[in-house]
Amino acid sequence: MKKILLTSFILFYILNSSAQTKKERETKEIAFFTKDSLKIFGDLYKLNKTAPTILLFHQGGSNAKAEYNFIIPILIKEGFNILAIDQRQGGQVYGNYNRTVANIPNNNFDYCDAYLDLEGALNYIIESGFIGKKILWGSSYSGSLVIKLASQYQKDINGVLAFSPASGGPMKKCRPDEYFETLKIPLLLLRPSKEMEIESSKNQFILAQQHNHQVYIAKYGTHGSSMLVEERVGNNVDGNWEVVKSFLEYFKSK
Repeated sequence: MKKILLTSFILFYILNSSAQTKKERETKEIAFFTKDSLKIFGDLYKLNKTAPTILLFHQGGSNAKAEYNFIIPILIKEGFNILAIDQRQGGQVYGNYNRTVANIPNNNFDYCDAYLDLEGALNYIIESGFIGKKILWGSSYSGSLVIKLASQYQKDINGVLAFSPASGGPMKKCRPDEYFETLKIPLLLLRPSKEMEIESSKNQFILAQQHNHQVYIAKYGTHGSSMLVEERVGNNVDGNWEVVKSFLEYFKSK
């Protein structure tokens, strides 16, 4: 009889713990409006409002769920809340679809216009009562926009990761380099080694280092945040993750 009761208790504990874990990691679809009245869709992965929060932004032609489907579970396991949005510039790269773009009848927006989407995401987290540290994470064009956003909201943001921040022609109105000098919060720039063959990428890293920002060149990598996904890189990405987790460790402290 005791053995049966003990077995029942253990089973109840396992099922209850499993349900709690599932509840803690459950995705909530959210939406908010930007300053120019565009409806932005996203997903909120909430642990608790005192935990640090990472705001994830995708690259051009992409969307939050597809680009970050391998990355989000790792960040949640590390103890972060996650808000990942679909910006007004995106699509079906890596699969899935961009919910925000799907609801724009005539999309004439450029990459720089998406700055308002990032700003809206930050305001959403603040207004929703998340009081933990806030980290911006951008990929390609959004890698540039997070640097601009951080420079404008330094009292609200604690750190920035910029993967392959774009600075070509389409980014003419919002290149990140001009913000390196005034940005005083921790910034980590990351690129795969092949991108460092481009003169503008080299100069960007040199300028960032001159203003005491951290840089990382991935021996095995690919464009944007996908340098953390082994199947997209085609090689081991443990070293890339080690750098990212080391940078994030600081924000996990109280």
